[in-house]
Amino acid sequence: MSIGLRRVLAVTAAISLGLGAASCDSATQSSSGGSGGGPPPLPAAAGRGAGRIALLLPEARTTRYEQFDRPLIEKKIKELAPDAQIDYYNAGQDAAVQQTQIDAAVKKGAKVLILDAVDAESIQASIQKAHDAGVRVVAYDRLAQGPVDAYVSFDNRKVGELRGQAAAAVVGGTADVGEAITTNGSPTDPNAADPSAADPNAAVPSAVDSSASDSEASGLSVPLTGQDFQLDGVQRILAGAQAMSVYKPLKSEADTAAQLAVDLAYGQEIGGALVPTTVTSGSSDKVPTGLIAPVALTKDNVKATVVADGLFTVAQICTPDYVAACSAAGLQ
Repeated sequence: MSIGLRRVLAVTAAISLGLGAASCDSATQSSSGGSGGGPPPLPAAAGRGAGRIALLLPEARTTRYEQFDRPLIEKKIKELAPDAQIDYYNAGQDAAVQQTQIDAAVKKGAKVLILDAVDAESIQASIQKAHDAGVRVVAYDRLAQGPVDAYVSFDNRKVGELRGQAAAAVVGGTADVGEAITTNGSPTDPNAADPSAADPNAAVPSAVDSSASDSEASGLSVPLTGQDFQLDGVQRILAGAQAMSVYKPLKSEADTAAQLAVDLAYGQEIGGALVPTTVTSGSSDKVPTGLIAPVALTKDNVKATVVADGLFTVAQICTPDYVAACSAAGLQ
């Protein structure tokens, strides 16, 4: 993670930063489909590994991947195709491990990969190999390079706008010369490199809530913004130690990725409603894309967002240190 410090002459509202990165142990796990409730199984497609889907996530330190993305994607796949087989892999933030995992998934007979790349550039060769073997690829959250069949993520420019607007509001819209500190996400994440027009004056826009926590721990006393709504980030927002976070409706992203993967695995055409636009990846591939709108998370809408959507309970948020802040926000 890099920290850049530069002077700005005016407050603007456009910051677009990506996810932070950290390492953890890699894990691989498989589960087989059953014949439970839900819609009848889709007809099996011709060719290798029909109905088998591999889910490859980049790391587990960030709360969202193991706690939210994985179970949401797996649940939706099972709802859409009860007989589908799901193989799960976590790369532990190791690009080389993820390349090996893609090879393993292809050899195991996967028809589709749902891939959140550790390194969007270095994974290109593995995606090409999968493509050459007849395996389709849905890029999830990060746009990987290579012959990707579909991409689903959040509107990263809107993420930046929300964070810029929040930081600008915190400093009162002043145009005085001041300092801005940005803590960026992983250089291997294309979301982190999405350009922003300028930084808000005298605030700290952090790539993710864990970065905001690191900034707070380092003794910075200026307003913080972040994203990915980690529990400690929600608590800092309620306590006034963090200006805001960006809430990304993960269920919408997970459901879209699952639908795309099931359609591709069972030989169905992917619909325009799921991927209504096209983006160009770093390898110059044009990829059908679905972008989901994020929401600014503040103390005023914690209950209507992360609590209402089941990400965190009031009991999880309102620990003894935050009881007063929760009461003031109407959570208790």
